[in-house]
Amino acid sequence: MPQQWQLVPGQSLLHRSWDGQVVLYNEVSGATHLLDEQTLGLLQALRDGELGPDEWHDAELQLACADLGKLYLVEPC
Repeated sequence: MPQQWQLVPGQSLLHRSWDGQVVLYNEVSGATHLLDEQTLGLLQALRDGELGPDEWHDAELQLACADLGKLYLVEPC
């Protein structure tokens, strides 16, 4: 079974967007991250529980989540 991911508890995804770029504040680490809108969309989908079981098999999704895990924005569940 592929790894599933969730937002790290305490994240509310405070952000500002312009011209396809997103600045996101990480409430857990206190860091600020520059992301693209697609990555913000992934974080919002994780927050809202919008990813179904079949989507977790996508290798690109797994890589993106692993990268976000390094930023302490998501964690395996």
